[in-house]
Amino acid sequence: MLNSSALDAALEDVHRAGVPGLFAEVRAGDQAWRGATGVADIDTGRPVTAGMRHRVGSITKTFTAAAVLAQVEQGRIELDKPVGHYLPKLVPGDAITVRMLINHTSGLAEYLPCAYPSLRAFPDLAKTSPQSLDDHRFTHFDPVELIALGVGAPAAGAPGSTPGLYSNTNYLLLCELLEHVTGTAAEKVITRDVIERAGLRDTELPGGTHIDGPHSRLYESWFGMIDPPRDYSVYDMSWVGPSASLISTVADLNRFYARLLAGEVVSRASLAEMQRTVPVISQEGKVIPYGLGLHPAEAPGRPTFWGHGGTVWGGGALAMTRADGGRQLALALNLQRWNELDATGRPRPHPIDAALAVFQRLALYGG
Repeated sequence: MLNSSALDAALEDVHRAGVPGLFAEVRAGDQAWRGATGVADIDTGRPVTAGMRHRVGSITKTFTAAAVLAQVEQGRIELDKPVGHYLPKLVPGDAITVRMLINHTSGLAEYLPCAYPSLRAFPDLAKTSPQSLDDHRFTHFDPVELIALGVGAPAAGAPGSTPGLYSNTNYLLLCELLEHVTGTAAEKVITRDVIERAGLRDTELPGGTHIDGPHSRLYESWFGMIDPPRDYSVYDMSWVGPSASLISTVADLNRFYARLLAGEVVSRASLAEMQRTVPVISQEGKVIPYGLGLHPAEAPGRPTFWGHGGTVWGGGALAMTRADGGRQLALALNLQRWNELDATGRPRPHPIDAALAVFQRLALYGG
C-alpha cells in the first residue's frame, strides 16, 4: 500500500531542507504515486512537475550494460574475452575482459581529475575549483581521447582484482565496443536494443546540448563553492558521452527497471549475469556491491532492490526496483553537491541527506 500523504510530506521535507525542486514516482503493485515539489526555475518560480524530462547521469550505465548483454546473446561479444580482442588500439593486451569493464574491475583509472589530478578533462576540479564547468560548457570532447586519458593514467588496481574502482573510462570503452561490433553508433544501438525494446516513450540519448520538452533547470553548488548554485541544464554532455547522458522521466525509469527485472529487456540468463556482484569503490569512496550495470540496495530484514543512481552537473536521479518487481522508486532532483567540505576534503552532513534518507525509506519500504 502507498501512503500518499506521507510521501507528499517526506518529499516536501527534502525541498525545505534545500533542494529547489524534485519529483518522484513510487509504484506498489497496481498503485502509483507521483509527487513534485519546489521550482524548476529559481528566477521565475516555475514549478516542477512529476512528468518532467531529466538528465539521469549514470543510470545510463544500466542501459549500456543491457545493450552489451543483447550483443552477447547474439554472439557478437563474449563477456570473458579480452577487450583487446575487439579494440586492440584502445586497450592493448589481454588482461582486461569485457566483464571487467561492465563491473568496474578493469583497474582502469577515471579520466576525470576529481580522482586523478594529472588528467585534463576538467582540470580545475582537481583543485576543487568549479571554473572548468564554465570553461567547458560547450566543449565537445572526443571519447577516444578521454579513454586514452584513463588508459594512460596509473592503474587503479590489477585487472580483475577487488574492490574495483567505479570509472567512466570503462563505459566509454563499452560504447566504443558496441559501435565496433555492430557498425552503428552506440547511442543508436542502445536506443534500438534497450530503449525501444522496453517501450519507453520519453527516454533518449540526444546529441545536442539542450533538454527538449518540459524540464527543470539544473543547479550546481560544487560543495558550496558556487553560491548561489548556478544553472548547468544547457551543457555539452560529450564529457561522458552515451555512457551517462540519458534523458528520461521518472515514469519511464520505473517502466524500464520493471521490464528489465522481468526478463523482458535481456534474457533471464543475461539478467542473472547482471546481478552477479563484486565489491567496487563508488565515486563517493564507499565499497558497494556492483554487478553488470546494476547494484542492489539492501537493508537487514528488508527485501532487496536493484537499480542505479546518477548525477550530472546540477542534476541527480535514483531508480530502484524490488527484486520481484512489486515496488519501485524513481526520483529526480535539480541540485547537486550541496555538502560543504570539511578540513580533510570530505563532505559535511547536510539536512538534505537526512531528509532524502527518510523519503527513500518510506518510498522503498513503506516506513
